[in-house]
Amino acid sequence: MNRFQNYKPKDDREKLLFKAFLKLKTDQEVANFLRDLLTVKELEEFANRLEMARLLKKGMPYAKIAEKLGVSTTTVTRTAHWLKRGSGGYDKVLR
Repeated sequence: MNRFQNYKPKDDREKLLFKAFLKLKTDQEVANFLRDLLTVKELEEFANRLEMARLLKKGMPYAKIAEKLGVSTTTVTRTAHWLKRGSGGYDKVLR
């Protein structure tokens, strides 16, 4: 049984965004696209979320993650929720 639910794009704009990632072939292309798409702060926030998920999978306590990354335990809890009950994206990229 799959514990994740596949996310369905809500409109054509979301479909276009998702397909845009499929056109990228190298780490540098992804980095360039994300930098054009996001602010520096947004990039940092998304990198933090991925790091939270990585540390959660390793079994690090929420409070330790919050301290290490300078975020609240509420933020870590939110990330843990999506790690466990999301669409499986974190699991896919962290394997």
